[in-house]
Amino acid sequence: MARTRSPNFEEQREAILEKAAMLFARMGFHAASMATLAKACGVSKALLYHYYRDKEHILFDVADAHVERLCTLVRETLANRSLSTPQEAEAALAALITAFLDEYAHAQHRHIVLVQDVKHLPTELAEVIRTKQRQVVHGFERVIAALVPHDTSPTTVSALTMTLFGMINWTFTWLRPDGPLTHRDLAPLVIELFCAASPQPRTPTRPILPFPLRCLRNIPFPLIP
Repeated sequence: MARTRSPNFEEQREAILEKAAMLFARMGFHAASMATLAKACGVSKALLYHYYRDKEHILFDVADAHVERLCTLVRETLANRSLSTPQEAEAALAALITAFLDEYAHAQHRHIVLVQDVKHLPTELAEVIRTKQRQVVHGFERVIAALVPHDTSPTTVSALTMTLFGMINWTFTWLRPDGPLTHRDLAPLVIELFCAASPQPRTPTRPILPFPLRCLRNIPFPLIP
């Protein structure tokens, strides 16, 4: 006879995921055993298996919940927004950058797991996550494509998009929670780098990039720890 679920089953699963995200982020997926996770959750290893049959499915749920949240942020941020002018695209990109950095600030462990540990999933589970990641990237590409000159190639738009993600996705490697610079402080710096753009077509005397960066004198880099 199958074991019935307790009334707080989903609440307990969420608590397990939160502890798992912390352990995977701090120890690495392979080093964080089911026994270690059970101890961190204050339950027996046998009870932990009542909620999850293996560590890979815990990893999947941690990563999937986080990337689904990012997909939702893209949809909500771009809902009812026009991208018909560079100014509108700039405002949309600024909103996306701010929303994502805010999310990373309070979901840092889950974000580290998404960035570093999805490769440990079985192929079919990893592909579910990567499909959603591609949806997130496509949302940013749409906005950047509207921001740069119309003759900008899709390859360049993709390169700019991935450069942006390179700037914001790895902040956990250097941005200390107790440091003088917060994720909210970082947002306008990133926005300045990507939204200080000229919508005019390139000329031979202008840089190769579709939009040149403004002078960076006003960016308070000394705040970086």
